[in-house]
Amino acid sequence: MPAGCVQAHGRSTRQRSSPRKEHRVMSTPAWKRGMAAIALAGAAFGAQAVSYFSWQAVELPASSGASCGNGTPYRFFVNRTPFTSRTVVVYEGGGACWDQKACLGGSLLSASNPDGVAANYMQDLAHQLSTPFTARLDPLQSVRTQGWNIVFLPYCTGDVHTGNATAIYSDADATKPLAYSHRGAVNSEQVAAWLKANLSRPQQLLVTGFSAGGAGATSNYAVIRAALNPAKSALLADSGPLYPAPRSGSDEQYPSLRLQNRIRVAWGLDGPEGLVTKLLARYPGAGSAEDLGSVSTGLAKVFPQDRFGYALFQQDAVYSDFSYTKFHPEIAEAAPSMKPVLLNVLWRRDIANWLPELRSRPNVGYYVPYARDLLGSHCLTTLTFGGTAIQEARLKNVGSFIDNLLDDGGTPIRAYESRQVEQSTFGWLGEVVAWLVSLFPKA
Repeated sequence: MPAGCVQAHGRSTRQRSSPRKEHRVMSTPAWKRGMAAIALAGAAFGAQAVSYFSWQAVELPASSGASCGNGTPYRFFVNRTPFTSRTVVVYEGGGACWDQKACLGGSLLSASNPDGVAANYMQDLAHQLSTPFTARLDPLQSVRTQGWNIVFLPYCTGDVHTGNATAIYSDADATKPLAYSHRGAVNSEQVAAWLKANLSRPQQLLVTGFSAGGAGATSNYAVIRAALNPAKSALLADSGPLYPAPRSGSDEQYPSLRLQNRIRVAWGLDGPEGLVTKLLARYPGAGSAEDLGSVSTGLAKVFPQDRFGYALFQQDAVYSDFSYTKFHPEIAEAAPSMKPVLLNVLWRRDIANWLPELRSRPNVGYYVPYARDLLGSHCLTTLTFGGTAIQEARLKNVGSFIDNLLDDGGTPIRAYESRQVEQSTFGWLGEVVAWLVSLFPKA
């Protein structure tokens, strides 16, 4: 066992014999089976040795069903503090897959961590500083949760943390079929069980994530919340929107419909043990299986005392590429200069469908600036909050939105930038760095 890595072990128990009783065999609802699994897993995990202000790796046992896409053990990471029960749960972003080539990884939009998650994953400074939410002392950005207990869920399942399916992909090379485990939802259930067994009830909980992690944070919010039962709770989903896309609608009106129809099958979302099936069995008001995007406001209805915040850029060139290119040949075959334009037309159509639904619930807010010069305007909470201001609303950056989300009372901030100007992420510092780079001869 690698140093610093915690293996969850089971305990043997004796059961007292009891008189046999005749009983009627009845089917158990999916959500009860899921909660029973969480309860059993929590009992099996038991108490673990506690360390503070350092990253503790927790390896989930294979018997739990948790794994990365390649079948290796799933590990998540905990950084605890003795000074508060407040907890932030962070879902890592990355690409996704439903075909052989993408599931092998290797590109921005394909599966992340295709070789699994190492026990020393969070010793890498790049992972620690990928977002201010995972750094105790971030050199670029402060955020209130840096003094909280931090839980980080790496992404290695190619399913935006939502799947429960095993696939055999052979479309790229039939001679070398790829067995792939989409286990994102199972991993979240098992993480929730460990947190319930090992953390105290939080005074306050924030579930967040960026890119694929934003979609994962939204989709798994109810599971994490139910396990920890916080006094106060909020969701911040950054640049991983679940847009409205009813199956009865047209893909002309709902650009994300083709994507959603593909992933609901590939990742087993509405299968017998799928995330959507379990969620709606336990919380019927959380949305509709006919529209995967309905969970964005459905959760706010189920948990009216919680606060929900969604953030993205109007000019996001990455998530739009992921959402539309493979499903629209006219975009895939477009000239390089035209592709971003065509993608943004569909992206804005999805946003236009989305915002009115978000406004329908009093405990939902949104933060939608125009653009920044980092990562194709994808994600507001990666690296730094710089370049995310909405000046017309006097909001200096997305940090103002986050602070408001974590506070009590009133509808969360709703801000959409009308000024169409790309912001500088690092301000004058970025200009200095660019100038210094220009001094060196190009290879």
